[in-house]
Amino acid sequence: MLKKLIFLSLALTACPALADDQSETAQLFRQIAISYERGLDVKQDYPQAFAMYCQAALMGDAEAAYGLGFMYFNGRGVQKDLPLAGRWFREAANAGDAHGRIMLAKFDTQGDIPDPACEHKKLPEIHLADVPNPNRQVIETWVNQIAPVYGIDPQLVMAVIQAESAFTIAALSNKNAQGLMQLIPETAARFGVKDSWNPVQNIKGGVAYLHWLMRHFDGKVDWVLAAYNAGEKAVERYKGIPPYQETQHYVKKILASYQKTTHPIPPEKNPADNPFQKI
Repeated sequence: MLKKLIFLSLALTACPALADDQSETAQLFRQIAISYERGLDVKQDYPQAFAMYCQAALMGDAEAAYGLGFMYFNGRGVQKDLPLAGRWFREAANAGDAHGRIMLAKFDTQGDIPDPACEHKKLPEIHLADVPNPNRQVIETWVNQIAPVYGIDPQLVMAVIQAESAFTIAALSNKNAQGLMQLIPETAARFGVKDSWNPVQNIKGGVAYLHWLMRHFDGKVDWVLAAYNAGEKAVERYKGIPPYQETQHYVKKILASYQKTTHPIPPEKNPADNPFQKI
C-alpha cells in the first residue's frame, strides 16, 4: 500500500505544463532516483539513485539537489559529508526548494564547494529502462510525465497501453510490434526512438505518434485510435474507421474504457525532438 501511495502521489504531483525539454528530463530522472533510493518497485540501489539525482540536479532540478544533500547528510550510499550536504542544500534553496532552505538554516557552509562525484564532465550513463519489470504505478508515473509534454491526455495513453500490451514491457507481436505501446520499427524510427525495449522511450514514441495523429485527424479519437492500429493511410482511404474486424474491435475496446470521442487538438511540436535522448 505504501508503494502505491508513493507512486500515486508522484503521478498526481507531476507538473502538467513543463517549461522545456531539459526540465522534463530532469523531473523524470528525479522520479526514478526516488524509486532507487527508497527501493520502490525496484531493488534499492543508492549509486543509481545518486547518479540520477546528479543528472537531474545538474539540469537545474531543485528537489534533486536536495536529494543529493540528503544523501550526503545521512551518509546514504556515500560517505557522510556535511560540507557537501550543505553545498547541495544551498543549491536547492537558491532554486526555491523549501526543504533546502530549512536544512540550510540549521547549518551552513561557506562558498561553492565542488563535488567531484557530480560534475557535468563526469555524468554517468543513465538508463531509465534499468527499472526491471515496472508495475502499472511506475508506468503511470512515466505517462503522467511524458503525455502532457505532447498535449495528450494521460488517460488515453494508459488506455492504449492496456489494449496494446496490457502493461507488458517485453510484449512482441507477430508483426514485430514491440514494447508497451507496440511500436513497429518504422514508427519507432519515425519518432526518434532508438530502443523500443526501453519502456520510457517506447512511451515517448507512442505518445509522439498519438500527438501527430491527433493533429492530423483534428482530435477525432476514434479515427486516431483506428490509425494507431491500422495506419493513418487506411483511415484516410476509408475516411474513417476501416472495415477491419481487428481495428473496429480495437477502437471499441479503448473507447469503452476512455469514453471520450473528441480530444483537444494539441499544439504543434516536432515529434522528432527527443527530450529523453540520454535515456
